[in-house]
Amino acid sequence: MNTVVMQPQFFPWRGLFEQIHLCDEFVHLDDAQFQKGGMTNRIQIKTANGPFWFTVPVLRGGHLPPINETEIDYRSDWRGKTIRTFEMSYARAPFLRDAIALLTEVYDPKPATIGALDIAAIERCAAYLGLQPTFSLASQTPVTMAKTDRLVGLLGQRGTKRYITGLGALDYLDEPMLAAQGIEVRVMSYERTPYPQLHGPFDPHVSILDTIANLGPAAAASLTSPTIAWHDAKRMRTA
Repeated sequence: MNTVVMQPQFFPWRGLFEQIHLCDEFVHLDDAQFQKGGMTNRIQIKTANGPFWFTVPVLRGGHLPPINETEIDYRSDWRGKTIRTFEMSYARAPFLRDAIALLTEVYDPKPATIGALDIAAIERCAAYLGLQPTFSLASQTPVTMAKTDRLVGLLGQRGTKRYITGLGALDYLDEPMLAAQGIEVRVMSYERTPYPQLHGPFDPHVSILDTIANLGPAAAASLTSPTIAWHDAKRMRTA
């Protein structure tokens, strides 16, 4: 059983879908605390004037609630602005209609929280790419610990033998704790393989919508990044 545990993100970059491609179960860490300025409610695309960020407005009050409780602010027409800007920026993309259809399908139900919006975006794009892992919610798993202790609990209840994670985990993950539970940690080795893009030099970190607009169904074949062993990733980081 290969498992990924990840906080919900808003139409994230291709790398997240490369993780989904490699896993049997993808756990949305939907009860993590919302972080201002992160990728939970932001999307980056390319335009003729350079990179452009969309931000989904949220209602946070004076505190930072969990992602699955962070309400979306629908008082402005941010959905229409997103679609119009994307249509203008990708007017020459061969599969623009596919990307717009995904945006519309995710937007139309007007999800109440940013967690619900992000989860819908990830799962709908995964389906388009032919990815069919089991999707589940961390909030529905009764584990009360924090940090790596909680991760061990989440993975242990799923019978995970291999945990797939991104490079950021090298800074905080207690890998020996997972190893003691018989869980191997594999770290993504992102290839960032170029594909035809509009508007200047290739940028690998834009939204998956860019990949879909430019490649269409062939975007699935671009999910080629492998994983490497935890200790190899650590050695490469310090080399």
